[in-house]
Amino acid sequence: MNFSTLNSDTIVALATPQGIGAIGVIRLSGDKAISICESVFATKNLKKKNLENKASHTIHFGVIHDEAVIIDEVLVSLFKGPHSYTAENTVEISCHGSKFIQQQLIQLFIKLGARMANQGEFTLRAFLNGKLDLSQAEAVADLIASNSATSHQVAMQQMRGGFSDKIKLLRQNLIDFASLIELELDFSEEDVEFADRTDLKNLVNSIQRIVQRLIDSFEVGNVIKNGIPVAIVGKPNAGKSTLLNVLLEEDRAIVSEIPGTTRDVIEDELNIDGVLFRIIDTAGIRETSDIIESKGVIKTYEQIKLSSIAVYLVDVLKLSATELKKTVEELKPHLNNSQLVLVANKIDKESIDHIRQCFSDFPEMLYISAKERIGIDELKKHLVTLFDKQTVNMTETIVTNVRHVEALRNTNEALLKVLEGLNNNVSGDFLAMDIRQALHYLGTITGEISSDDLLTNIFSRFCIGK
Repeated sequence: MNFSTLNSDTIVALATPQGIGAIGVIRLSGDKAISICESVFATKNLKKKNLENKASHTIHFGVIHDEAVIIDEVLVSLFKGPHSYTAENTVEISCHGSKFIQQQLIQLFIKLGARMANQGEFTLRAFLNGKLDLSQAEAVADLIASNSATSHQVAMQQMRGGFSDKIKLLRQNLIDFASLIELELDFSEEDVEFADRTDLKNLVNSIQRIVQRLIDSFEVGNVIKNGIPVAIVGKPNAGKSTLLNVLLEEDRAIVSEIPGTTRDVIEDELNIDGVLFRIIDTAGIRETSDIIESKGVIKTYEQIKLSSIAVYLVDVLKLSATELKKTVEELKPHLNNSQLVLVANKIDKESIDHIRQCFSDFPEMLYISAKERIGIDELKKHLVTLFDKQTVNMTETIVTNVRHVEALRNTNEALLKVLEGLNNNVSGDFLAMDIRQALHYLGTITGEISSDDLLTNIFSRFCIGK
């Protein structure tokens, strides 16, 4: 794709999802967007309606026609550049949601000189025209894909420039010092030092700590974006599949009195109070001669290591407190960084006071009956509480993008080399090289440094109409 000539065309695409609905929105952007729409926009009796002289950010009712054939009654929204999403003249036509009508309109606009937009081309033009930087543009895709309150909040913060502002500030601080180092190189024969090495070391240490904190935030950002993995584990017939079905409010897993029914992991998403969880039902943990079931047990231990929260379900009728203590010790090597939640199930079968007394050594134990839906709300609230405890303050900058965290890791390595050079009193030219490397990697995040291949890779993941 030739990005230097990209803005010369007027592009068109359906901006709403494919399918039949009440309305659809078709978006035109480019120098000829308004004139193309105006040429086929009219009153109901086909009297031409002027759009070129109308004010930006106004809406106009009329019909779109092809010669004497009226295609649809529409609302036309005008956004004149640079005060539009793409910074170009943009028209959005709200038509009826018929797929036939939408295709008729798009084909008409193409016949009049527009072309079909590439994937993500509207947002790409917003980036190329300076309306968004690259990380903000990527946040647009995250915002569209957000499926929880937390992922929406993080995407909104990034789209509004919270992450970009922090990166630009870090980069500017480095540029200021790099310019002094470069100036020294111009006066190397006079042995002049413009950049105080102690100040530079303090600055790089400060930037490096901020970069490391951003890198560390990715662990939280990743689970916010993709869901917090919660593994439901326990012995066979503890009620794991029943609990999964109750949490999801659908029969997602087969429930049977026969031990070992679940032999593979079953996974689905659950939104609790705006937080997305990935609930994973696993095979029951026990020694077995069944080859397939034993593979399921191995997968269970793998899921425990990969999960953020491991819910160990206890059958209060079959597992004693002594056995549970032994089980917890056996689980610890597999937990990795997972938080273990002990949940006593089937409390409807025994006196709750007697059960609590039996497990009094486990004060954090939760008590439920998955079958009778007792204590399920408390369990859900506890999962959200665990999420809140392990996350950073949502007002802080959180990294959710793999490309960004890789760039930050590369930046961090370059900064560590700068610190190493300062500690070893290396010459300014070597310091300048490592500082330039750090600047390069920070610049790739916001798009101040980019390549056509990088832009193609990023925007090809967008839908056509965005």
